[in-house]
Amino acid sequence: MTLPGVLLLDAAGPEAGALAMAAAARGHQVHAATTATAYEGYGPELKDLLAGHIVTDFARPDRALAELAAHARRRGVGAVLTVNEYLTELAAHLCAELGVPGNDPGRARAARDKAAMAEAFAAAGVRAPYTVLVRDKEGLRAALADPRVGFPCVIKPAAGAGSAGVRVVSGPAGAAEAVDAARAVAGMYASGGDPRVLVQAYAAGTEYSVESFTQGGTTTHLAVTHKQVTGGANRVETGHSLPVHLPPAVEAAVYRETEAAIRAAGIRHGASHTEVMVGRDGRCVVIEIGARLAAGQIGLLIQHALGVDVWAALLDVALGRPAALTPTARGYATVRFVTSPRAGRLTSFSGLPGTGPGVPFVRRRVAIGGLVHEPDANGHRLGSFVVTGPDAAEVEERADALLRQFRIHVEPMDGPGQVSPASTSAIAP
Repeated sequence: MTLPGVLLLDAAGPEAGALAMAAAARGHQVHAATTATAYEGYGPELKDLLAGHIVTDFARPDRALAELAAHARRRGVGAVLTVNEYLTELAAHLCAELGVPGNDPGRARAARDKAAMAEAFAAAGVRAPYTVLVRDKEGLRAALADPRVGFPCVIKPAAGAGSAGVRVVSGPAGAAEAVDAARAVAGMYASGGDPRVLVQAYAAGTEYSVESFTQGGTTTHLAVTHKQVTGGANRVETGHSLPVHLPPAVEAAVYRETEAAIRAAGIRHGASHTEVMVGRDGRCVVIEIGARLAAGQIGLLIQHALGVDVWAALLDVALGRPAALTPTARGYATVRFVTSPRAGRLTSFSGLPGTGPGVPFVRRRVAIGGLVHEPDANGHRLGSFVVTGPDAAEVEERADALLRQFRIHVEPMDGPGQVSPASTSAIAP
């Protein structure tokens, strides 16, 4: 019996690699849809695993849809998957074109474009921060004068991802600069910045995310994740920990709003990652939703803490099979991200732990001599490591202790090709 093929929209990155390996291990032929430049960056192990690939232009979605549908039909593809934030809308349309399980193509934009997301949330009654779409200076002035926005407020690009271009603004003085920064953010497959910017009321509280799977309209929540985030103007994630056990009434409110957001974004078959803020009064607001498995090693955390094979589950949902989502373990897992304290040239990087008992994953993303940045987007991480164990407090303490061992030596850049006196910093949790 020939198993259906699996098409991955962009197979780069650890999450996509794990998904490709899971599909190949089950005997499925795995194909990758990619760009010419991206395919050259695929490692030899991934290339050997793939049964084939197709090069397309994701910046032209209508053309890509036609090319990928033709390729999928020729190759007997029965499942389309992506973990790439920028390709979830294309995946929904491709699944509909092929007649395989996927999300609602008519609403898929709401899980990718944040302006469409705000409209969908408002129409569906999802509790979310008040949001104004700004296109010009007059629109910005009107948004800042709107009492429903107030200060502090959040300014973000409409089509961004990974916290790039997102700033918390405390007053009118910093708003124009924040808008310029948001407009400068180009999406992965865009040729330039997007003039549309969102001005959003600030939601105070503790930030979490909810990791869920939906199959045939029925949603299972695997875990609530606590998100460690920097303070100040830029809010960048520095760590994730799961599972979090909220008070029953708060958990019920979080799940209720999450499920409303899932429906509003048309997520019918697949994973979702919903970012929420819980205030001191226990009220929950939804910040954003993604129609994909969470990045930042959250899938790995679920696997080690709960014993759920998220890669197999993603494959089963995409193939229309019942997914095994019941936890088989009762552990705890956390990830820490290493960042640079300043922009400059990296001259040394030490203290990264090796993998071993309780440390199943370590990743380094930067080479000595490379340019590094202060963390104003999740893409500026220098590395990460995962710590697991049966006790939450012990896992957190061990992760913080490992993080304190890092030493990073950066030569700050004074100008093009120039460096100022070198400085050394320890990484603080």
